[in-house]
Amino acid sequence: MSNAETNSESFVEMARMNDDTATLRLDGIPADTLSKVQKYLENFQLSLEKLQIISARLRKDMIRGLGKHTHHSASVKMLPTFVRATPDGTEKGDFLALDLGGTNFRVLHVRVVEEEQKVLKMDYTIPQKIMVGPGEQLFDHIAACLSKFLDLENLKGQTLPLGFTFSFPCEQKEIDKSILIRWTKGFDCSGVEGQDVVRLLKEAIRRRGDYEIGTVAMVNDTVGTMMSCGYKDQSCEIGMIIGTGTNACYMEEMKNVTRVEGEDGRMCINTEWGGFGDDGSLKDILTEFDEVVDKTSINPGVHTFEKMISGMYLGEIVRLVLVRLTEDKLLFKGKASAALLTQGTFETKFISEIEEEDTGLETAKKILTELDLDWDSVDARVVRLVCDTVSSRSARLCAAALATIANHIRVNRGLDHLETTVGVDGAVYRKHPNFSDELQAMTRLLAPKCDVTFILSEDVSGKGAAMMAAVAQRLAL
Repeated sequence: MSNAETNSESFVEMARMNDDTATLRLDGIPADTLSKVQKYLENFQLSLEKLQIISARLRKDMIRGLGKHTHHSASVKMLPTFVRATPDGTEKGDFLALDLGGTNFRVLHVRVVEEEQKVLKMDYTIPQKIMVGPGEQLFDHIAACLSKFLDLENLKGQTLPLGFTFSFPCEQKEIDKSILIRWTKGFDCSGVEGQDVVRLLKEAIRRRGDYEIGTVAMVNDTVGTMMSCGYKDQSCEIGMIIGTGTNACYMEEMKNVTRVEGEDGRMCINTEWGGFGDDGSLKDILTEFDEVVDKTSINPGVHTFEKMISGMYLGEIVRLVLVRLTEDKLLFKGKASAALLTQGTFETKFISEIEEEDTGLETAKKILTELDLDWDSVDARVVRLVCDTVSSRSARLCAAALATIANHIRVNRGLDHLETTVGVDGAVYRKHPNFSDELQAMTRLLAPKCDVTFILSEDVSGKGAAMMAAVAQRLAL
């Protein structure tokens, strides 16, 4: 039997199992109502064949992003990170890490001794006014948080290497020089795009004058996740984030990284796959709800792929579907509340809570009550179906992208079969009850010649940044 036939049968079996689960969940929804609701949801439901087409498009965009003369116009940026190695277990010493990728900012002190990592960490909030204010104010805030942490840990007076996880699209020039391409995830600080963020951090620390830092290793959160997991599993060569945003990195053959001199060994590539589709290549799978999410976002027209699958947007997609179903009198007796009509009120965490097998329906009823909606038991089941459909699309699209990378690595290395490990982090992957299972099952179907193991990052990407600083120090010796 051919691989294609095997895959087809596997997909049919998987679909059958999903249908059985759906039948149990849909029990209690009248057939007529279900038929009308499904018309709004069918565009979210992607077949194996469609996912294979999407994967082929992404592979094409990855090649364009790697090209010396084509990367400028590529929607998938494929940014060189100048990370040339993963941990080998010999790294030792004290390292600092900063992790900025959302509304929370984390500072860590990592001590590596005898193949153990002792981690001390502190979380700080980034106020909304700083997220959209002057860039100097943001970096002053970061420097102040680091100062407080060093005081608490009695580390002032030491000059420690620092790993800086900065989870926004950047063009890396060197391990300690990284130019911000554009803000995402709700940030819009002036005077930072086009600038070297390592320099801005160092300038903020100099303005304070109460401590110094050593060498800086700049890493994306996906790279940090790969490095963190790579300390435990040295076959880890892919990092993936599925949280507020989404992205992935992997170890590419240097001969294919034509924007950087040298052909020996490998270099980690930050794909920035959130921008996949920014050139219109995903227009055929965008729903009307995706288009509204994009138009009303802080960055319309960019990060098309991310807006279809990441935590910052999934709740809003569900809300828009619920509003439309209400307008067509398929929910809440046709009456929407002011809360339901307000952007951002249906949080992505609601999706995970509503899809819990045993408690989801009761949670759905509680959430609908908090949203001041006049609901009945059928409404709660329809809401659960909408959540399941939107999150399932997210998992399948992530699987298509991950399978693209795994297949790319295998072909690059001329292997009949690839065994590799993916380090994963992000709230959507961690907290959703079904997401990881569906992602992994679909990845196996889309990359049948790849044996992919998944490791959940224990201390998020900040620890990986510290490990990057440790590897950079080791390579420099």
